[in-house]
Amino acid sequence: MLVSVAVGRRDDPDAAEELRQLVESAAIESVGRVAVRRDRPDPAFFIGSGKVEEIKAQAVAAGAGFVVFDVALSPAQQRNLERALDLWVLDRTALILYIFSRRAKSREGKLQVELAQLAHLSTRLVRGWSHLERQRGGLGKTGGPGEKQIELDRRMIGVRVRQLRERLKQLEKQRLTRRRARSRRDVLSVSLVGYTNAGKSTLFNALTRADSYAADQLFATLDTTSRRVHIAANVDAVLSDTVGFIRGLPHQLIEAFKSTLDETAEADLLLHVVDAASPAREEQMAEVDRVLAEIGAAEVPRIVVFNKIDLADREAGVVRDPCDSIDSVAVSARTGAGLDLLRGAIAEFSRRSTAEHQPSDEAPSWSRAATA
Repeated sequence: MLVSVAVGRRDDPDAAEELRQLVESAAIESVGRVAVRRDRPDPAFFIGSGKVEEIKAQAVAAGAGFVVFDVALSPAQQRNLERALDLWVLDRTALILYIFSRRAKSREGKLQVELAQLAHLSTRLVRGWSHLERQRGGLGKTGGPGEKQIELDRRMIGVRVRQLRERLKQLEKQRLTRRRARSRRDVLSVSLVGYTNAGKSTLFNALTRADSYAADQLFATLDTTSRRVHIAANVDAVLSDTVGFIRGLPHQLIEAFKSTLDETAEADLLLHVVDAASPAREEQMAEVDRVLAEIGAAEVPRIVVFNKIDLADREAGVVRDPCDSIDSVAVSARTGAGLDLLRGAIAEFSRRSTAEHQPSDEAPSWSRAATA
């Protein structure tokens, strides 16, 4: 049973459709949906107690095994809902983490997802079994009670988290070494960023002639893939396909994927891929801008790429800003329309960037004075 919740005056035009796509990506069958609107979240259930009873009745009638909420629930709210509904409850954070755990293929991706899952789980430990109190500590009768199960679980999670962070540090060093090698070769670094399912992987394959996995589903690609590509005469680039963003992206994921997202923050140019056919493209663009600011990539130069123009009934084209730099390009990665314009935009950025950083032929005044 799906529960979509709108709080206050916020109205996401594609919220219900996005929730449906999320559960489909998790291979979960939806048996019904309940829409809830509230002025503010309820401290106990997030939604009102009356809605809880309505959801329970519909879930039982539909034979639902659990309930998925399209919001992030606090541990107490999740616990209260599970008791009231007598069903398992998944919130948006847990659902996205589950999808990531299914899609991660690389060693680094699996470690990052596990770290995020443990960070989420550590706030939801509720067991306080007392059977371990028989393991008294200290000397004789002076010893206090032994650990409770929740304390043991927390320590085990803490040990595993430290192990994961140590392994990710080693992989981050290797990534940094590769990044420095590319920098020494003076190759333009370009990262594809954007909302999930905007067509980044399809565009990556079209530009690099690679065969990376691409599908019409949320979070089809998690692991960062990089390829060297010839853009134009005397212009080569390393193009990187990165994980897509989404509204309410769990903070644990941003922290766990920090080393991967640093690749975006260190890029020379970002291609912000936007689904031109989506009715919520403005909201999706704003969400991507928010995440880029959070990872320190807000100041990286970018070109907006309006993709899927074949579905939006738009023509391929280029829009320039007041400084005559290319601001956006309209393309279709599926049909190939506008890809030459995009290559030209990347090449133009490379030449402008090279010209700006090229030293002047004339020595600066302080140099001439020193020589004299």
